[in-house]
Amino acid sequence: MTTDVRVLRQDEWDDWYGNLLRAFSSSDESPEERALTRDLTEFDRFIGIWDGSACVGTAGAFTFRLTVPGGLSVPAAGITMVSVAATHRRRGLLRSMMRRQLDDIRSWGEPLAVLTASEPAIYSRFGYGAAVFQVDAEIDTSRVGLSVPAGTDDVRIRYADPSDALDACEAVYARLVPGRPGMLARRPGWERAGLLDAPSDRNGASALQCVVAGRDGEITGYARFRTKLGWGVSGHDGTVSLSGFAALDPATEAALWRFLYGIDLMTTLSVHSRPVDDAWQYMVSDIRRCRPRVRDALYVRLVDLPAALELRTYQAPVDVVFEVEDDFCPWNAGRWRLTGDSKGASCARSADAADLALSVRELGAAYLGGVSLAALAAAGRVRELRPGGLAEASAAFGSAVAPWLPHGF
Repeated sequence: MTTDVRVLRQDEWDDWYGNLLRAFSSSDESPEERALTRDLTEFDRFIGIWDGSACVGTAGAFTFRLTVPGGLSVPAAGITMVSVAATHRRRGLLRSMMRRQLDDIRSWGEPLAVLTASEPAIYSRFGYGAAVFQVDAEIDTSRVGLSVPAGTDDVRIRYADPSDALDACEAVYARLVPGRPGMLARRPGWERAGLLDAPSDRNGASALQCVVAGRDGEITGYARFRTKLGWGVSGHDGTVSLSGFAALDPATEAALWRFLYGIDLMTTLSVHSRPVDDAWQYMVSDIRRCRPRVRDALYVRLVDLPAALELRTYQAPVDVVFEVEDDFCPWNAGRWRLTGDSKGASCARSADAADLALSVRELGAAYLGGVSLAALAAAGRVRELRPGGLAEASAAFGSAVAPWLPHGF
């Protein structure tokens, strides 16, 4: 078989995208979503594999900036839309695209690659580690109380047209980005994703609704949601489905949750893709009746290992030598000395004895501070070679707040 891996041309997009939709069994996409996807496509960073005139493989790399511990927003390639046609499986096509992408990302000078995985087992062999997790919940608002902090009553909430309030909501979001690892600084166009509201995608729910919260004339938070009215033998049984939420302070956060709890005729608040340390979990009277579920969200791959480790800060002083395995990107393999603290870090090759041995996948998992190196060691994925080295590195790599991916890509 002769295949051609090349950068995507604009006149090839429909065939390329059709192959992707077929691979993911997606046939009901709205015209609005399709148009936005094309508008966001960065053609010089997207590739396809062609067998003659047929597209048989797809992959892309969005240009992102990702917050890392310490608050810096660093370049990160957002790997997306990866697929191989079912007719061309087990022929090395995926590997060839992963190879091409990581080589390209390195040539672009971007130290990180990140992705969300439809099948997590696929990407670990290319050096991606699960670094960010999220919480979903179905909160029984008819039986779960909410305790709010002082100042909540000072926050005023009003309905707003989602499009009219977009700029104000994006300003709130932008203020939050430096404060939590894993958050993405939204490039122009990405704000439109939160407003997609095709009737065919609502599954019987209302059109998208929005409220903004504020005090003293300043907007300090917002929530986007849909409602779906239901009736059971005991009466109303509606559901509020939250699709977007941001707040700048605890009182605003509590006021928005209290509003969502109190919408008439609703008994369930469906929450998706929230941080694992989200504040609502500590306001509720009965966490069990919220049915929280944790799942993987973002996978991180260090493309330029020393540059990536130098871009973040560390919660505690650290001076540790890593023995790193990286078969897929051999330029990262070998022995590296990391020294750093809350002010900065340096990372350089070292001939000193190693303190910890691990693969680049484990460094990616721990990079944003949400996965402990000690936990990975307990699973046999990190080996301590110097007594005390594991505790030192594990404490340093932590984060005061859990990393969070605010939206998919």
